[in-house]
Amino acid sequence: MIKAKTLDWDKGEGLLPAIIQDATTLQVLMLGYMNKQSFKLTQETGIVHFYSRSRQEIWKKGATSGNTFKLVKLQVDCDNDTILAEVEPKGPACHLGHVTCFGDDPGPGLGFLGHLKRIIRQRREENVKGSYVRGLFEKAPKRPAQKVGEEGVEVAMAAVSESDEALTEEAADLVFHLMVLLESRDLEMEDVIKVLRKRHAVRAAEK
Repeated sequence: MIKAKTLDWDKGEGLLPAIIQDATTLQVLMLGYMNKQSFKLTQETGIVHFYSRSRQEIWKKGATSGNTFKLVKLQVDCDNDTILAEVEPKGPACHLGHVTCFGDDPGPGLGFLGHLKRIIRQRREENVKGSYVRGLFEKAPKRPAQKVGEEGVEVAMAAVSESDEALTEEAADLVFHLMVLLESRDLEMEDVIKVLRKRHAVRAAEK
C-alpha cells in the first residue's frame, strides 16, 4: 500500500487529482479528486473512492448506480501530487451512460484489443444459438487452433502476393482467432505480452 502521508496534499489544499484508467483497454475513463481519507479507503476496500468538491464529502464510485471501479493498481507521479488508478470498470464510467467521461471510444489504438477480449469472454459465457464465437468455444481448443493455422497461412500468402488491404484483413482474422484460442485455454494477450517483455528485458540486459 502507498502511505497517504507520502503524498503532497498541501499542494492541492488537501485534494489531489486522480486519473482513472481502464486496466485492460488503457483508456482514460475519468478524472476525479481524492483526499487522504478517500485515498486510504480506495486501497483498503479495493474499490475507488473520491472526494466530491461540490458536496464536500467522500463518495464511493457506483454507490448508487452500481458502476464501480475495482482497483487493480495504484500509482503516484514523480512529484507525489497526482494519482493514477488502474481499474476494472463495472458498467459505464460516465454518469451519462458513456463508456468514459470523454465519450464512447471502446479503446484507443491497441487498447481496442482489451475491448475485444471482453466481448470474446462474454460470448464464451453466453449460450447464444448461432454465435460463431460460441461455436468455436464448443469445439475448443481444436477448432480455434485449426483456424489460427489456416489464418496464419493466409497471412503469409497475402504478404507475398496480395494488397496491403488484403494483408491487414487476413492479419485481423489471425489476431481474432488467436485471442479466441488463448481464451479457450484461460489465457489472454497480456500473458503473451509478459513473455515479450521478459525477453526484451533479457536482451536489453545483454547489451
